[in-house]
Order: sequence, then C-alpha cells, then structure tokens
Amino acid sequence: MATGEGLGLDELPHMQLKDRVYHRLRQSIVNGEFEIGFALREVDIATRLGVSKTPIREAFVRLQKDRLVQLIPYRGAVVAGYSRQDLREVYEVRALIEGACAATAAAEPTGQVRADLERNVEAGRQALAAGDVEEVIRLFEEFDRLIYRQSRNQWVNDLIENLEGHQRRIGRLTVGIPGRLEQSIEEHSRICDAIARGDAEDAEKLMRAHITSVMTDQLENLQDG
Repeated sequence: MATGEGLGLDELPHMQLKDRVYHRLRQSIVNGEFEIGFALREVDIATRLGVSKTPIREAFVRLQKDRLVQLIPYRGAVVAGYSRQDLREVYEVRALIEGACAATAAAEPTGQVRADLERNVEAGRQALAAGDVEEVIRLFEEFDRLIYRQSRNQWVNDLIENLEGHQRRIGRLTVGIPGRLEQSIEEHSRICDAIARGDAEDAEKLMRAHITSVMTDQLENLQDG
C-alpha cells in the first residue's frame, strides 16, 4: 500500500490524541504503507484520521527526529529513504548491539531463548520452502526481537526501540536479492548453534558476520539515484 489507505486511530485508545497520530503514522511508514519519497499531505492525512492539522504537524516533527520523515521547504513532509552511508551506519549499530545480545543469549541459563530461536529458524525454513515470503520476513523480525530481548541495558533498549523501525524498513529492501533469504536462514541457524553450545564468543562473531553479510548484499544491490 503506497498511500496509507488503512490509516485509523481506533487501535490506540489509551494514548493522547497527538501520541495516537504519531504512532499511527510511524507504524504506517515502518510497515511500508507509505513508499519512500511519498509526500505526506497534512490535509489528506487529517481528513483520513478525522483530526485537525495540528497533531499532524506535531507528528511530522517527531518523525523527522526519528529520521523517518524529511521536512522539505515548499514541499512539506516526505517519507525518508536511506543513503549508502545511512545503511552502513545502521548496520554498524546493529552489529554492535545484536552481537552483544547474542553473546548474552549464549550465557542464558534456562535455555528458553535457545529453544525460541531454534523454533524460529525451523519455521523460517518451512515458510521459505512454501514460498511464503511475508511469513519469512515476519520470522526474521521475530528473530531479531528475540535477540534484542537479551539486552539488560535500558539505555541500549531505548536505542533499540528506534532502531527496530528502521531495521524493519531496511530489511524489506533485501527481499528481492537472489539467495538472500536462504543465506540469512542458514546464518541464523549457525548463530543458534553457537548459542545452544553456550559459546558467547562464537555467537557474537557469527551475529556480526551475518549483519555484515546482509549489509554487503544490500549495498551491492542498491539502486543509486
């Protein structure tokens, strides 16, 4: 969906109006309902949401801080994209955080996270074999959330909250790269093996290698312009 036809605020009744508008627009951008470069027109969105333009403007300012929207003079709000440098920097942060979280998962004593990750990888293999790409993407996002959940640092958790939105958007850009989904599943499997062995050093190394692999493929297939 390129124009956010599914906009609505009913699912966020516990929030103040300005926060409901912000979260709904953010969700729409992260989920790909608005394409990169799409012009977000205050009047159109206000009409669809049944609100005034004031909370829309406030949401645009917050979304610009999140780097999901660009406010361009004489053009208004536009859904932001990613330069090569943006991609490199996002993946650098991911490698640091997810590598550390994978190491923590390997040291987790109950083994619950290991079981959850193993089930995720197996489900990913089955979804890929069935040709269900949307389910594969969902499982990849779940895999990342399981890894992120190992963070014990609230400062890092705040960073993860913003990073996840960009990660979901960027991750969808890799879907069309030949062999990328298959390779990611195998890399996830090796990470799981290291976590199951309790090898924190190898888990961190394999996670960093996986993220570097995805970044390299994406940069090689990125269309300039």
